[in-house]
Amino acid sequence: MEKYTNDEKMWGMFCHLSALAGYFIPFGNIIGPLIIWSIKKDEYAFVNEQGKEAINFQISILIYIVITIPFIFILIGIPIMIAIGIFSLVMVIIAGIKANNGESFKYPLCISFIK
Repeated sequence: MEKYTNDEKMWGMFCHLSALAGYFIPFGNIIGPLIIWSIKKDEYAFVNEQGKEAINFQISILIYIVITIPFIFILIGIPIMIAIGIFSLVMVIIAGIKANNGESFKYPLCISFIK
């Protein structure tokens, strides 16, 4: 017997993958998961859990990028930002796949702002 319904898993996956909106819309990486989480958190416990995780990770990534900005002037910031971007993209895709399979995903290097 499945632990979560297909709808629950789908919306959990959307919470993670909606962060890819950040490639098209400024702050879309935070706004996308926030909208889906806000709409579906009371309906599905899995979406509530995964939505918080996705939002926390995207806020953490934003903080890491902001911290890296001063390092651009000594040229090590650019490769660090590229590494953060690749890390974020890979983690979002992995999280989306795990959520679609009904598995809870905890992002590495994630600060828990929303509990």
